[in-house]
Amino acid sequence: MNTKLRLTVLSFLQFFIWGSWLITIGAYWFQTKQWSGAQFGAIFSTMGIASIFMPSLMGIVADKYVNAEKLYGILHILGGLTLCTIPMVTDPGTFFWVILLNMIFYMPTLSLSIAVSFSVLKTEGLDVVKDYPPIRVWGTIGFIVAMWTVSLLGFEKSASQFYVAAAAAFALGLYSFTLPKCPPQSANSSSQSLAEILGLKSFAILRDRKMLTFFMFALLLGAALQLTNAYGDTFLHDFDQNAAYKDTLTVKYPAIIMSISQISETLFILAIPFFLRRFGIKQVMLFSMIAWVLRFGLFAYGNPGQGLWMIILSCIVYGMAFDFFNISGSLFVETQTQPSIRASAQGLFMMMTNGFGAVLGSSLSGLIIQHYFTDANGVKDWHSIWLTFAGYSLVIAVLFVLIFKHKHTTQPVEDSSHVAPLLSVEQA
Repeated sequence: MNTKLRLTVLSFLQFFIWGSWLITIGAYWFQTKQWSGAQFGAIFSTMGIASIFMPSLMGIVADKYVNAEKLYGILHILGGLTLCTIPMVTDPGTFFWVILLNMIFYMPTLSLSIAVSFSVLKTEGLDVVKDYPPIRVWGTIGFIVAMWTVSLLGFEKSASQFYVAAAAAFALGLYSFTLPKCPPQSANSSSQSLAEILGLKSFAILRDRKMLTFFMFALLLGAALQLTNAYGDTFLHDFDQNAAYKDTLTVKYPAIIMSISQISETLFILAIPFFLRRFGIKQVMLFSMIAWVLRFGLFAYGNPGQGLWMIILSCIVYGMAFDFFNISGSLFVETQTQPSIRASAQGLFMMMTNGFGAVLGSSLSGLIIQHYFTDANGVKDWHSIWLTFAGYSLVIAVLFVLIFKHKHTTQPVEDSSHVAPLLSVEQA
C-alpha cells in the first residue's frame, strides 16, 4: 500500500467516527430522550472544552516524547471504549461527562491526524499544499458514508449510532500502529527557558500581531462551526410535526439531506490550493465567513416542500464555509511555524476553533435558543434561530475585513528570528 493510500485510509476512518454520531446526536437527544435545549448546548460544548487543552497537550507530547502515530492510535482506542458506554447512560448529567471523556480522547486526534499526514508526506518528499487536500477529501467521504450508514440502518434516533462509531475507532486505533514512524521533532533539542521545557514554544507565534489576530478570528468563527451540526438534523426532524412535510424524504432521512454538506466539502477541498494561490489567506477566510452567512440565512427560509432548494443550497455552500476556514487555516499555521513546534501549533489552532470557539458557540446558542426561541410547549422558532446565527456571521466578516491585515504577495518571505514561514505567502 503506497503512502497516499495509507493516509487516505487514515483520513476516511478519522471522520467516519465523527460522522457516525455528530449530526444525528441531536435527534437522539431531542426526539428520543426529550431532554432540554439548554442542556444540549452543554453537550456540544464538550468538544470545545476538550479542545481547549487536549490538542495542545497531545501536540506537546508528540513534539517531545512519543511518536505521533502511536499516540494517535492509543487515543482512538480509548475513545472507542468510551463510545461503547454512551448507550448505557440514562440522564443528561451523566451523558455530559461521558461525552466529555470521549471528546478528551477524540479532539486531539484531529490535529494529530494532520501532523501525522504532513510528517509522512514530507518524509516522502511530497508537497503538503498540493498533496494533502486530495487525501483530506476522503475524510469528508468517510463522514458522508457514516451518515448514510446510520440513516439507512435507522439509527438516527437510536443509541446504536455510538456502537458504529466505536467499531471505526477501534479499527483506526489498531491501524495507526502500522503507519510510518513519526518521531518527536524536538526530543533532542536543548531547552533553556521554562516555556521550552514545558513545550509551550508554539505560543510564541502569538507575539506576532498578524498571527494573534488570525487566532482571535479563528476563535470567533469557531463559534459558528458546529451550529448546523448540532441543530441541523433535529431542525429537519421537527418538520414531521407539519402534516404537509411529514412524509417527505427530507424528514424521513434528514441525515442523508445533511450529507450534501459533506459532498460539497469534497469539491471545495480540491479547490483550496487554487484559491490560496490566487487570492491568499485573507480572501479565502473572508469567502468562508460570507458562506456562513448564506448557510444560516438559507436555512432560515427553507423547508422540505417548495423551499427544499434553499436547504440544498445551504448544504452546498457549507463546503466553502467549513473547508475554506478549517483546512486553509491549518495549512496557514503549517507554513508559518518551525518543525519543532508544528504539532503544538496545530493544537493551538484546534484549541481556538474547536476549543474556545466551540464552547462559546455551543453554550450561548443552547441558552439563547432555550430562553428566546422556544415556547412553553417546547416548539422552536427555527426561522429566528437561523437568522440570529446569520447576523453573527455577518458581523464577524465585516470586522475581519477591517482588522485582519495581510497582504497577498507572490514573493517569498524572508526568514525571521522567531517563527519563520517555510513557504511563500502565496502558498500560505
